[in-house]
Amino acid sequence: KEVQEGKIFAVLAYLSVLCLLPLLLKRDNKFAFYHGKQGLVIFIGEVAAGIVAWVPFLGWVLAPIASLLFLVLSLIGIIQAVIGNYWKCPVVSDIAGKIKI
Repeated sequence: KEVQEGKIFAVLAYLSVLCLLPLLLKRDNKFAFYHGKQGLVIFIGEVAAGIVAWVPFLGWVLAPIASLLFLVLSLIGIIQAVIGNYWKCPVVSDIAGKIKI
């Protein structure tokens, strides 16, 4: 039941700044909150990649690679949320687990 009620917010968690919605509106739903924290880490990574993109040469190479990586992780996260899985995104889940909100 908790997974079903949290699915929409879990999907939103992987859509950029919308990651804040489950963190703010579904704190009581473990499934949505879990995905929300992972989505927040991915979003912060996306913002960091955008900042790095401004660095000449190195940023121009690294930022597109990082952006593609975050896109793939977000798509996998969305699929896992729709399926109803508590997916542990590599590296991201470790960081998300340390976030206290």
